[in-house]
Amino acid sequence: MRRLIGTAAVLLSATLTLAACGSSGGSGNPLDTSSAAPSGSASAGGGGKAVIGSFDFDESVLLGSIYAQALEAKGVQVEEKPRIGSREVVYDQVKSGGLTVVPEYNGNLLAFVDQTNKASTTADVDAALKEKLPPEVEILDSSPAEDKDSLSITKATQTKDSINTIEDLAKVSKNMIVGGPPEFKKRWEARFKEVYGLEFKEWKPTGPTTADAIKDNTIQVGNVFTTDPKIVANELVPLQDPKNIFPAQNVTPLVYKAAANDTVRTTLNAVSAKLTTQSLTEMMTKISVNKDEPAIVAKEWLSANGFG
Repeated sequence: MRRLIGTAAVLLSATLTLAACGSSGGSGNPLDTSSAAPSGSASAGGGGKAVIGSFDFDESVLLGSIYAQALEAKGVQVEEKPRIGSREVVYDQVKSGGLTVVPEYNGNLLAFVDQTNKASTTADVDAALKEKLPPEVEILDSSPAEDKDSLSITKATQTKDSINTIEDLAKVSKNMIVGGPPEFKKRWEARFKEVYGLEFKEWKPTGPTTADAIKDNTIQVGNVFTTDPKIVANELVPLQDPKNIFPAQNVTPLVYKAAANDTVRTTLNAVSAKLTTQSLTEMMTKISVNKDEPAIVAKEWLSANGFG
């Protein structure tokens, strides 16, 4: 705030009142109401700013676009950084403040920050996260929308080997090639062996093409997310998980605390309240099958749910 010189008390008071309504960021203009918060942050009042990141797959890009457009409608200045990479990369960027928000999956996030935790329900997973996350970050409300990991096979394999559950795989897994994202083996090999006694012939990274790789028999079993429209299109069967090795996977905003103001929090919580597994699956069908752009699909969902 500029230094003021004067002898009339009333003039000093009036000038100070005017200046208090302006920026305290050193602009020298008492009428300047621009945010003095650092780039990428959301100020305590008004819309603020937010940097929205996403993982390197379509559903995360879609969710990031939903968050971004919802916040823009509330006056938040938004920068989007889509397809940054895996959790190992994205998490550190949120923790350091390089990202304000990223759409997360609560179960996988818990497995990332605490590999020993066996929480499986939404409530238990969220409670564990609130204890285990470092002070720089926090989760907001989890949505009902859930996109769980699955081990999936073809219907032909299910019929031939009488496999309905992950537990059933143990009798044939040594003859199977299993595939998934590049980090899949590191995250799950030990748990599959510990809980279900699974040992596979080979682990093959397949990324977003896992469902197609199962269909063409490049792999015989793979890590496919349950909202993937190719489960139906490729006639795949997600195997039942009777021992709950895969925890709840609710879509949950992960935020950098210092940059998430009330507008960011209330808006993203409102989005989470409306987001369902069915609507997420329908949106992913438009993207994966119809080849619609994630930003357009996001805008349609927001408009239909009162965020437009």
